[in-house]
Amino acid sequence: MSGQNNSFDAIIIGAGFSGLYQLHALRDELKLNTLTIESGGDLGGTWFWNRYPGARCDSESHSYCYMFSEEIYKEWEWSERYPGPKEIRSYLNFVAEKLNLRRNILFNTLVTKARFIESNNKWEVTTQEGDIYHATYLITGIGCISSANIPNIPGLEDFKGKWYHTGNWPHEDVSFKNKRVGQIGTGSTGIQAAPEIAETAGHLHVFQRTPNYSVPARNAPLSEAFKKQVHDSYEEIKKTVRSTPNGHPFKISEKNVFETSEEERKKIYEEAWKKGGLQFRATYQDLTTNKKANDTAADFLKDKIKTIVRDKTTAQALANIDYPYAGKRPPIDTNYFETFNRENVTLVDLKRETIVKITEGGIQTSARHIPLDMIVFATGFDAITGKFLEMDIQGRNGLKLSEAWKEGPKTYLGLQTPGFPNMFSITGPGSPSVLCNMPVPIEQHVEWITDCISHMRQEGIDTCEASQDAANEWVNHVNEAANATLLVSVPHSWYLGANVEGKPRVFMPYAGGMTRYRALCDDVVKNNYAGFVMLSKNSSNSIKKNGPKHNFDITKKITTPGI
Repeated sequence: MSGQNNSFDAIIIGAGFSGLYQLHALRDELKLNTLTIESGGDLGGTWFWNRYPGARCDSESHSYCYMFSEEIYKEWEWSERYPGPKEIRSYLNFVAEKLNLRRNILFNTLVTKARFIESNNKWEVTTQEGDIYHATYLITGIGCISSANIPNIPGLEDFKGKWYHTGNWPHEDVSFKNKRVGQIGTGSTGIQAAPEIAETAGHLHVFQRTPNYSVPARNAPLSEAFKKQVHDSYEEIKKTVRSTPNGHPFKISEKNVFETSEEERKKIYEEAWKKGGLQFRATYQDLTTNKKANDTAADFLKDKIKTIVRDKTTAQALANIDYPYAGKRPPIDTNYFETFNRENVTLVDLKRETIVKITEGGIQTSARHIPLDMIVFATGFDAITGKFLEMDIQGRNGLKLSEAWKEGPKTYLGLQTPGFPNMFSITGPGSPSVLCNMPVPIEQHVEWITDCISHMRQEGIDTCEASQDAANEWVNHVNEAANATLLVSVPHSWYLGANVEGKPRVFMPYAGGMTRYRALCDDVVKNNYAGFVMLSKNSSNSIKKNGPKHNFDITKKITTPGI
């Protein structure tokens, strides 16, 4: 585990999907002395912490996994269409045992500080316990949705009952039996949690600020025939997920909405509703770029809500959605809208009454006091940048990452930030990340970073750093790509950081699609790592590599951004 004097070639922060593959790639492929530091008590990353009732992946299991190894892919067998946290953790444990990864991971260790030491081109990493480690390369695999966002509601400290955040759920069972529960939040997490909580709660009040679209997941056990088909189709599935804009194992229709009749369109939507899952988004190509086209899907889904929910006032509040379908990540559910037909469930519409404060015994709204024994915050995460900024990361000349990103994250390809040499980020801000089935961009990033470090070592290069010009150009392109879609039309989206008080409103993921992003990254390498400054201090002739300026052309219309 330890290198001499706690010194390593590479340090990886995080032991989820990103950190595990990066550890394997650097340790086993490049033979680097590598350490992975993980704050949790075990493997899993996001899935170590996300154990809330109803938690489930919204990518289909046969694609929510590594594709880099055919042997690993074929040896593992998923049980359900959409896996839960326990099965995902079992899968990651299987991979870790297969590749003998645990021996290079420090668990229960929180990184609090990382600073670049220019005199020797090393990163100094400090843990909460005060231990210090050094490495030439620092790679963050900290996840995009791993920093829990607890809203600043007055009075929480006065509440006499128990409260929980879905992103930091206790490992022991939480009983809601006969309890008066208040759930704040109706995003993807809240939509999964509410039906499960309602099963045993005495009464559940769901506090809804922003109503949401949702399509049934239609989760079910996988048949033996399907499992065999998946294993037999490894190459085909791998090719599909790596050639679609969102990394999912299905293609997006090439048809536009108004190329079909209203009757045919309704039939297509009905079939997609019955099939369930994120494939509903794939019914037409122009759903995320054409507002009128999107309205047809939005109206269909709103009508479904009104059909399912019996109470007219509740149905209207749930269907009172003022943004395009898939303008935010579209949830999928198991009996979410049906839950509001239960006698022990009440919707609190925060467009009609607001939360004033939390009291000792419940929540005071502008209209009434609601007595509660428990509060569940399903309020999401300080996404994409939150975990970065929880650490004190300092680059050249003591430049703090929080200062470099004070107006929003500024990266080149989401891989590096100017002023922070040899620090690479897996699915960082400015990359497709959360707009995709996550293992796909993770694998692409890990492989790109590994190839880059291999190139540096072969060429005797000490530091690799994104240039400021390249980062500025990339940020402009990220904005152009987002503006070509309907994603920027949702002012309260967490893609823009709008769910976190005081956070800069900047569109953070790359909406140009994973296939385009992959091609751009490959093109950067072909052009001598265009936009990256590579230096060798020890050479008699100092080497400086800064390839030609890259022209990020979006003249080809963006029609199929990630989901």
